[in-house]
Formats: sequence, structure tokens, C-alpha cells
Amino acid sequence: MLMNAGHFYYIDDQYFIDFPDDKLMQNKEQANGQLHDRPCFYAFKDNDTGLYWMIPLSSQVEKYRRYYNLKIARYGKCDTITFGKVLGYEKAFLIQNMCPITERYIKNEYIDIRTSIPVRIDGRFEAELIHKAKRVLLLQRKGINLIFPDVLKIEKALLSS
Repeated sequence: MLMNAGHFYYIDDQYFIDFPDDKLMQNKEQANGQLHDRPCFYAFKDNDTGLYWMIPLSSQVEKYRRYYNLKIARYGKCDTITFGKVLGYEKAFLIQNMCPITERYIKNEYIDIRTSIPVRIDGRFEAELIHKAKRVLLLQRKGINLIFPDVLKIEKALLSS
């Protein structure tokens, strides 16, 4: 599947088989007893490597707001979790759980069922989200572990395949 930066996607199960890491946000096929793809991931492109990075989002906003507030209290800022609206609902964007990917591992795109167009986010929030994600990734590459999965190992494997 052809990917676009700034769009939302679901990851194919094969990714989790090829890159086993218990810190990756695994696919869950059911939500409230119904079949449902989740989690959904926001995609941005790393122009240096050509890989996409996927930031999972969660509807458990209050849970992640508690973690966010704890980090603000302790460090004075938090770039690993941020909050934004998707289809009018607030979501937690979990930069701390982002992972690299190639188009090969994309299952499908998140499409608004009312309009049949790809789901997008507000441009100002998008710029803030990408800025934070790139800063966290830069720190990760400098040895400051802010991302839970071993994303540099996955990145290396994707680049060598």
C-alpha cells in the first residue's frame, strides 16, 4: 500500500511477527466485542532514511493525561505524549511508543466512514506533533531512551532488508 505522511494507518500482524518486541503496541482485533482494527497510527516520514514512523493514538485520554502531568511535574515538559483531536474527539498520541515501518507492513488506511476520505489532523497540531516526535527520535539516537520499543534495532533491520 502506498503511504502518505500525515495520514493514519493500521499495521499488519506480520510486522509484530517480524519484529517481536513486547513494548510495541500490539494489534487488538476486538473492541467492545466487535471486530475493529486498533491501534491506529499516525504516519510521518523520516527524509534521512526514507522510513515512515508510526505514532499510536489512544482514546484512553485520562490515563495518559495522568502520565503526562507526572512528567510535566517532574521534568517541566513532556514530548513523549501529546493530545489532539481526531474526527472531533480528543486522543492521546503516544510518541513514547512510536516505531519505524515500511509500506510493506501497512494493513489499511483509516478512512472517515461518513465522508470516505482519509482521516487527517489540524495543521498546527500536526506541526507540533512532528516536531516533538523528531526531537524524541533525535534524543533516542543519542542514547537517551525515551521510546519504549527498541526502535533503533527495528530501524536497522528495515534499512538492511
